[in-house]
Amino acid sequence: MTANLPSDERPWGKWETIEIEKGYQVKRITVKAHHRLSYQKHRHRSEHWVIVKGKGKVTLNGEDHELERGQYIFIPTHAPHRIENIGENDLIFIEVQIGDILSEDDIVRLEDDYGRT
Repeated sequence: MTANLPSDERPWGKWETIEIEKGYQVKRITVKAHHRLSYQKHRHRSEHWVIVKGKGKVTLNGEDHELERGQYIFIPTHAPHRIENIGENDLIFIEVQIGDILSEDDIVRLEDDYGRT
């Protein structure tokens, strides 16, 4: 991992950028037990999520999908989505973002457990 890549602590866990280049970004995301990310969408990027540890419930376009280690899901641009840790330990997944704008400014929060909408 290259030094000085973006990362952040959040109420639900943390994210760490593994690699960033023009047109794509790779993050390692850790979600604490019984927490979830905001229900959100992106205008300028799609995402691929691969579960590497734990068990999560992904809500994509209003439909729930339970995923565990080795399973993955594609999040299209503009699709409302979230992931929830439904296990007793940390949920870790790798997120590959593809698009022209990859900043945190491209998050449109629809619902949030932590008052960030």
